[in-house]
Amino acid sequence: MQALETTDGELLERVGAGDRVAFDALYKRYARSVLGLALRRLGDRGTAEDAVQETFASIWRSAGSYRPERGPGAPWLYAVARNAIADRGRRRPEATAEVPDTPDREPLPGDRAEAEWVSWRVHRALEELPHTERQVIELAYWSGLSQSEVAEFLDIPLGTVKTRTRSGLGRLAVALEGELR
Repeated sequence: MQALETTDGELLERVGAGDRVAFDALYKRYARSVLGLALRRLGDRGTAEDAVQETFASIWRSAGSYRPERGPGAPWLYAVARNAIADRGRRRPEATAEVPDTPDREPLPGDRAEAEWVSWRVHRALEELPHTERQVIELAYWSGLSQSEVAEFLDIPLGTVKTRTRSGLGRLAVALEGELR
């Protein structure tokens, strides 16, 4: 079975059994997305790259704990990534500064919980897309690449990227309609 045809859950199960080829396939499938997420949360490329390494090291160590009956592989993988990113963010040395005179702009716990649920649902809906559509959307929205950069990265025509993006976003809208209201 080709790695591109293998589901995320199947790859995680194989990684849990020590399959390095499955790990490589999972890494190729998600490293750019995880890097994009880490860059947005941490704001520093070096720190974000460290978080990606920690994410995949943790996946290698703990893939055996993944249980497919609890849900698809992508949400599990992104939970591992969020934990690694948060850990990396806490390790950064904090600069000493005066207490600001402005109110705290951190979201409330309820808002954070809702945002996490929406994020999980979007990732789950994205996992249901055909691989070709999911790939262009992940590169564009999570890795921050332009459509031209996606076309160059995947070595496909720009028109194909635009068509796959439009089709994938349409499918996502249908999948998410009503659930995120």
